[in-house]
Amino acid sequence: MWQRILAVLAARNREFYRDSAGLTWNLLMPVMMIMAFAFIFSGEPKALFKVGVIAAPAEIDSAQTVSTGFLATPHIDFIPVTDDSDAIASAVTKVQRHQLDLLLDMRDGPAYWVNPDSANGDLVERLLLGASAQQDQADPDGSPHSSPQRRAAEGEALSYADWVLPGVLAMNVMFSSLWGVGWVVVRYRKNGVLRRLKATPLRPIEFLSAQVLSRLIVVLSTSTLVYLGASMILDFPMRGSYAALLLVYTAGALCMISLGLTVSARLRTEELADGLLNLMSWPMLLLSGVWFSMEGTSTAAQAMSTLMPLTHLVDAARDIMIDGAGVIDILPQLALLLGLAALLLVVAARFFRWE
Repeated sequence: MWQRILAVLAARNREFYRDSAGLTWNLLMPVMMIMAFAFIFSGEPKALFKVGVIAAPAEIDSAQTVSTGFLATPHIDFIPVTDDSDAIASAVTKVQRHQLDLLLDMRDGPAYWVNPDSANGDLVERLLLGASAQQDQADPDGSPHSSPQRRAAEGEALSYADWVLPGVLAMNVMFSSLWGVGWVVVRYRKNGVLRRLKATPLRPIEFLSAQVLSRLIVVLSTSTLVYLGASMILDFPMRGSYAALLLVYTAGALCMISLGLTVSARLRTEELADGLLNLMSWPMLLLSGVWFSMEGTSTAAQAMSTLMPLTHLVDAARDIMIDGAGVIDILPQLALLLGLAALLLVVAARFFRWE
């Protein structure tokens, strides 16, 4: 009995290490994950508080060089906000949701927005008022300056579950789309199914289009069930249009399905397909803001994030669910995802082979 077990064990081990693609991926994957996290979170230590400042970046930089004053306070990340009504309204909304601890207006008269229910906001407000009082005492002419005007920005905090849900739905779309067609088509080729289909009048673009439509129905159905299940458990916000949400997830699914078909156009083994799909999906998962905001990452990581299709899917979904965006607001993301889907489908059809 033990001889038979050892014989099967030896055969299985030979099968594993002779598969160079699978073996290489198993060795490189952990190293690549560690390097990716080191790359994303490289840079200076993260500040304790976030304060938006309505002023030009040059004015903030010059003020921070002064040894005294609120803008020289350490461990605070001062984020420039342009003197624009939309940008200011967006910053005030972030204060309401506890995404910014305080918003300071450095224009005509000193003023600031703070959420009375924010613990961090209360601490930063005390630092601001303390720095203002210290500046009055240090003024050579002794004339007191006007205290910053307080403006309350009340609102409920945006929980992590509320923020991450659109990204989790997008992640589900990505994995279901990539593996649902990429891995399956390679298996069809390995098992000889595609060779038999080659003998029919079926053209590659017709076969691929059928795969796209089939997987799209499955992805949207499962995503709808996940959304409904989450709505029964969590009280998450849905402030935008359901039509816009359906459109953006449909465009994202089409893009991911087309990407999976492009990967599987010529591959022969499921192991290599699995490795390549992982090689594409994990960078998107790390750099697309699914689990954490890219605002605190390195500049290079933020630049790479804009190249990921999943980033635009996640951003559009968050704009709809959290900020109440409509179809017109997400047209740039829709156009990009649909255009990329069409391009990838053409590439997949061009390089597709039956055997």
